[in-house]
Amino acid sequence: MMKLHILTPESSRSIEAEAVFFPGTRSAFEVLPSHAPIISTLEAGKLRWRAAGKEESIDIRGGVMQLENDEIKVCAQL
Repeated sequence: MMKLHILTPESSRSIEAEAVFFPGTRSAFEVLPSHAPIISTLEAGKLRWRAAGKEESIDIRGGVMQLENDEIKVCAQL
């Protein structure tokens, strides 16, 4: 399980996620538990995650993400 923190100018939320799918600037990518540390810019698209077997998403206009030790921090504009 990973801890996903989503920070926007309007709000913040934290989610326990099994997988997270990002609209990366160079290409879309998926992050699973125990993934190597990574920092990436994000483009407009859907930020999706799977939690408790259900998939949820939000539309973002861009942002940046950082992953380290199964903790993901996303700063994005909605």
